[in-house]
Amino acid sequence: MLLSAGFFTVMNLLLKQSMAYFSIWDIGFYRFIGGFAVLVALFGRRANPLRSSDTKLLLIRGCTGSVAFICFIFSVRRLPVSTALMLLYAYPVFAALFSSWLYRERFSAPAVLCMAAVAAGVAILVDPGGGMDLAGTIAGILSAVFAGLTIAIIRRLKQTNGSVVIYLYFCVVGALVTAPAFLHSPTAPATFAQAMLCLGIIVTSVLGQLSMNHGFGYCRSWEGGLYLTSEVALTSLAGIMLLGDPAGWRFFTGGALILGSAVATQVERAWHGKKISGASFSKDRTPGSMGR
Repeated sequence: MLLSAGFFTVMNLLLKQSMAYFSIWDIGFYRFIGGFAVLVALFGRRANPLRSSDTKLLLIRGCTGSVAFICFIFSVRRLPVSTALMLLYAYPVFAALFSSWLYRERFSAPAVLCMAAVAAGVAILVDPGGGMDLAGTIAGILSAVFAGLTIAIIRRLKQTNGSVVIYLYFCVVGALVTAPAFLHSPTAPATFAQAMLCLGIIVTSVLGQLSMNHGFGYCRSWEGGLYLTSEVALTSLAGIMLLGDPAGWRFFTGGALILGSAVATQVERAWHGKKISGASFSKDRTPGSMGR
């Protein structure tokens, strides 16, 4: 799980570096089509990897995940990468909201407090008077909203589908969504370094996903979610040290509220579910990508 967080951290840094050469649609298309090619090469030799009885819901999940990723890379373009990731990690709260809407789950008092803390964290992190980019901030919040919706949908999908087919549909739909804008004005890698940037984004995103899938085979989903939050710390540290991201009191205070609420939401939902079921989570091992 920690290795997965490391791969996603590298991907975040490569995304930021690629902004100097490629548009959002270029990055998204290369990432989706490359991920599709790698997954088919690895898992599509013996059978049709797209075969599923939940095609409609898989396509919807692909759409929500694609929107989440596009909003995230737009946010990375306009904001420091550490700030963009902080905003994305508000997604557990939105996952809880959508789960309540879709599955009629009730909110507990701790869950409400976590949501309030996230709202406060975003308000502190966003500093309009300090020159915070409004469009990038809105995109970052939308990435969390759609990532939360994606997680809620995956909860239903993972009952009858493996993680590979769920992720494969994400790549297929994402490629279709970004293809029109990419084909209208494509930017091909002009140098070896630019080609390596694109390849690095593809490889780190797939390796991050596959190592996360493997890690979930040894821990429960809420435990894996806690381990994955280390991505925020790793990306923030790298952004501050390597990219010169600002790190004032707003960043640390707002980030602590958002990340702390994300962790608390994971723990609270696990504890609440354990009380309801009266059993352990030994079977809850199927991962769900939030649109990465």
